[in-house]
Amino acid sequence: MYYLIPQDRIEQYEQKILAPYAAFSSKSRGRNYPQKEHSLRSVYQRDRDRVIHSAAFRRMEYKTQVFVNHEGDHYRTRLTHTIEVAQISRTVARALGLNEDLAEAIALVHDLGHTPFGHSGEEALSNLMADFGGFNHNRQSLRVVDFLERRYPDYPGLNLTYEVREGIVKHETSSYPFKQDEFPPEEQPTLEASLVDIADSIAYNSHDVDDGLSSGILKWEEINKISIWCEAYEISKQIHPELNEKLSRHSVVRCLVDQQVRNLIENTYQNLVQNNISSLDDVRHSKIKLIALSSAMIQRIEPLKRHLNEQLYRHERMMEMSKRAQIIIEKLFNHYKKNPESLHGKFKLRLGQEPVELIICDFIAGMTDRYAIRLFENQHEQKKPRQ
Repeated sequence: MYYLIPQDRIEQYEQKILAPYAAFSSKSRGRNYPQKEHSLRSVYQRDRDRVIHSAAFRRMEYKTQVFVNHEGDHYRTRLTHTIEVAQISRTVARALGLNEDLAEAIALVHDLGHTPFGHSGEEALSNLMADFGGFNHNRQSLRVVDFLERRYPDYPGLNLTYEVREGIVKHETSSYPFKQDEFPPEEQPTLEASLVDIADSIAYNSHDVDDGLSSGILKWEEINKISIWCEAYEISKQIHPELNEKLSRHSVVRCLVDQQVRNLIENTYQNLVQNNISSLDDVRHSKIKLIALSSAMIQRIEPLKRHLNEQLYRHERMMEMSKRAQIIIEKLFNHYKKNPESLHGKFKLRLGQEPVELIICDFIAGMTDRYAIRLFENQHEQKKPRQ
């Protein structure tokens, strides 16, 4: 038997298997620039592919998650973190009967606007851009897909669907000032967008512990005093009592992720039932966040988050990295502000059309860690007096 599954068959398949409150690709609110859709892919599959093929997505390979890229090849980068968020998002979406393709697209796009050097870079750019409303990586992600990526002759950006762009704007950590006419703030986003928020926190809470232990900054004996980690360790030990420390760590992290994912699915299911959610309209008009961990799980995970904040993110080694990162970004920003003609390529072409600070901000935000370091070092070398 041979099959060819065109777009309309995909949409029919969604009608059969997805829950009534899922975001169906056939009912998307569309794109800013209308275009003929692909014959073999749904609109959300096409969005996912556009994100994967973007330059901004590739650059995340060399952007900081916790450890600066040159710290080692085994630590997570912004790209590997994003892939892990997408994997968790697909798992949750499938279990709840949601649209996996939309959840994956939002997961893959949600961090495109991150600066080099992670949140340290974001803080530095936000201070430098104070007169222009600061800097926020969610806002920048939307700017990347709406304007900065130039891959198509008929329109700027990637021309993604409303639902994927909404997932960027209404990300939990976003301080983006909503466009009232386009993304009504009183309207809840799709469940697919909401689950990416939680998948994001599950991924970084669990995997930052993994990287922190691997680096030696976090200590096993200290982390094992935290109840949720200790419980995951005991479960792992019952299954594999003879594991060495490295394999045991991986096993505990898997168990930690699994506990949170299961809780998220079960608690969300109960929320949907108790609130009689039977359509996407019900989701959008809900007064509560339907996708959520249970209050008990939130309380259990809090000591782990606190430990990460105190012992990893604020560790002397990390603070030194953060300080250097901010110096690099400040020096680069001020250099290009004094010498805007030295901007590269498409950024130089924008001079005279927009505030130079905005152009520089876009340029620096798109850099990888190693590119920013290389530019900084080149400028430093040029300033050295000749011997």
